[in-house]
Amino acid sequence: MSERVFDGLKVIDCASFIAGPAAATVMSDFGAEVIKIEPPGAGDPYRRRATPPTGPGLASNPGFELDGRNKKSLALDLRSRAGQSVLRRLAGQADVFITNYPPPVRRRLAISYEDLAPLNERLIYASFTGYGETGPEADKPGFDATAWWARSGLMHLVRAGEEASPARSLPGMGDHPSALATYGAIITALYRRERTGRGSCVGSSLLANGLWANGCSVQAALFGERVVPQPPRERGVNALRVHYRCRDGRWLLLSIAADEWRWETLKQCVDGGVLEDPRFATHELREAHARELIAVLDGIFATKDQAEWRTILDDAGLIFGIVADMDEIAGDAQILASEALVPFAGEDTMTVNSPIWLAGQRKAKPRRAPKVGEHTDEVLRDAGYNDAEIRTLRGEGVIT
Repeated sequence: MSERVFDGLKVIDCASFIAGPAAATVMSDFGAEVIKIEPPGAGDPYRRRATPPTGPGLASNPGFELDGRNKKSLALDLRSRAGQSVLRRLAGQADVFITNYPPPVRRRLAISYEDLAPLNERLIYASFTGYGETGPEADKPGFDATAWWARSGLMHLVRAGEEASPARSLPGMGDHPSALATYGAIITALYRRERTGRGSCVGSSLLANGLWANGCSVQAALFGERVVPQPPRERGVNALRVHYRCRDGRWLLLSIAADEWRWETLKQCVDGGVLEDPRFATHELREAHARELIAVLDGIFATKDQAEWRTILDDAGLIFGIVADMDEIAGDAQILASEALVPFAGEDTMTVNSPIWLAGQRKAKPRRAPKVGEHTDEVLRDAGYNDAEIRTLRGEGVIT
């Protein structure tokens, strides 16, 4: 199939940082034309925030290359009436408009749903916020570290016991999953439009996505259970669901179910008579003596390198995971074979693929993120502006 599912779909990315723009990136992977609106001059502030920090010789921001790929950049001053007029023309011709600007900013720039919906009855307006559309904190800005990670309870629970400090999140850790929720909302609205011919307003938030990610624990608390952080590894309640350090200093994570046959299989793998200890004879006893079993397995796993244990446990059909470090991901054979990483068009440099596949579809080859305003003239001509009008807008500083 040569056509992509979103060929001909026009998406306006009027957002900053990660969750909103990343939803548009997924759409671009399937053929949508994405026009990124950013301020003239330095452009989207995300361009200047490296995730992780740019190092010596690194000419671009890796995070922005990921979330800005495949897009056309229109540098447009939305603080001016002329800039707002340009955006209104574009919105009148678009299929999807995505923004994660705080609601007060949207109202000030005249880009709220109420401003744009009358211009285009087929427009899907995708709103992403920190804390939701209603309530006392609806206008409050939020980042994934504050709204997704901390407010949802994840920061409290993902640490080694209550005595440990709350764990910090990684850049974009909540934004990228939240982007998929926004993408899903957009696709749902597009399906509804196919039935009704009319657009709509859809939304998602960091807080709602954080609660969803932490759903098992949140639901348990709602049912009256007391949910506490997991204990330190050495005090785990199940020795077959913790991580162990191998001889070479690398770690692996066991995730072995309680079935007795799996325990017998593990005993054969480690070839350790010490596991015949009567304290470990049944699942119940192994849980009762989990700390002692962890200490025993610590000694066993320390006798071989991670690669050796990986072969042994894989051959036995036991479930485990290697704890990968960042330097080995680019060479991971399974990651590459499954196309979870793909190369930028015409390059050897890889980028992270969006985690959605559709049978019979080949995604667009990822193109590097655009320079600020790189496609300004092209986008405006496509919208019906002539060269004289474009020169006037540029002379007034509305575009660059």
